[in-house]
Amino acid sequence: MSILETMIDIPTEHMQNVCGQLDCHMKKIERTLHVSLVPRDGMIKIIGPSHSVSQAKKVFENLAELSRRGNIITEQNVDYALSLSFDEKEDDILEIDKDIICRTVGGKPIKPKTMGQKKYVDAIRQKMICFGLGPAGTGKTYLAMAMAIQAFKNNEVNRIILTRPAIEAGENLGFLPGDLQSKIDPYLRPLYDALYQIMGAESYLSNYEKGLIEVAPLAYMRGRTLDNAYIILDEAQNTTPAQMKMFLTRIGFGSKVIVTGDPSQKDLPPHMPSGLDVAMKVLRDVEDIGMITLTNKDVVRHPLVQQIVEAYEKYEKKEAYQEKRRETYRVRSRSRNREE
Repeated sequence: MSILETMIDIPTEHMQNVCGQLDCHMKKIERTLHVSLVPRDGMIKIIGPSHSVSQAKKVFENLAELSRRGNIITEQNVDYALSLSFDEKEDDILEIDKDIICRTVGGKPIKPKTMGQKKYVDAIRQKMICFGLGPAGTGKTYLAMAMAIQAFKNNEVNRIILTRPAIEAGENLGFLPGDLQSKIDPYLRPLYDALYQIMGAESYLSNYEKGLIEVAPLAYMRGRTLDNAYIILDEAQNTTPAQMKMFLTRIGFGSKVIVTGDPSQKDLPPHMPSGLDVAMKVLRDVEDIGMITLTNKDVVRHPLVQQIVEAYEKYEKKEAYQEKRRETYRVRSRSRNREE
């Protein structure tokens, strides 16, 4: 295996951003691609096997370009750039970065950060109804909120309706203190947090008082027809099949619907089917419905979250396999008993 050495130019003003605090990004690239990196006077020397050197060079070029565009390079950026380098799709990270949905009140751009998120955002734009499934931290709700707020600002819809089932309390909220709004607020807090960050508390309260933004539990959707609205159903894995059917049949003309959920985190009573699971089977062939599944590769929270998701996936697969073997053994045992 031939060892190559090459140099890559990183502008001085971007060097720290690209290499990370105490060169943490650079060390991760070294460990992952098995190369040696030597920073020197606005240059980085890359030493290693020819293919690894080529991968490392492309990763640094893409990170430097992200930095030039004003991005703060995070560990998630580095991890994703590295994963794309193994699939020889390094340039995808730059294509994703171009898609700015909107900006927060602080001016921070909101955009997809992975190919899975990009497909999710594109499906929301193209389809009347979009299902976004995936584990925690994949941006399902946050990106949906950003798309809704941008459509509202562009006068594409007249109002935003946000809802989620309060299933953790079995829809029985009486034991909680306070008035009705106080009882349901804890279940809707993630939606409020996204609204405040993207729209700003003052703008949200103004539109809320006018009835242009509505945040309500799913049970309140019954009997309504929702025209010219952007409707987001969050935590859909906790709906029953009847609730999901009720919700989807509320949609009127000029409306857009996003349904988000994590099938692996159900809070329903044992043996009760999830409305999200049923809907995915029933509606899979309906043309104007998009269904996007995000994976642990699309997790954009702390890197530890991705490791937790991966660990649980491995555990659940192992448990499912063992349960299948136990069931096979039970069936064979019953068969032998009948024969005897």
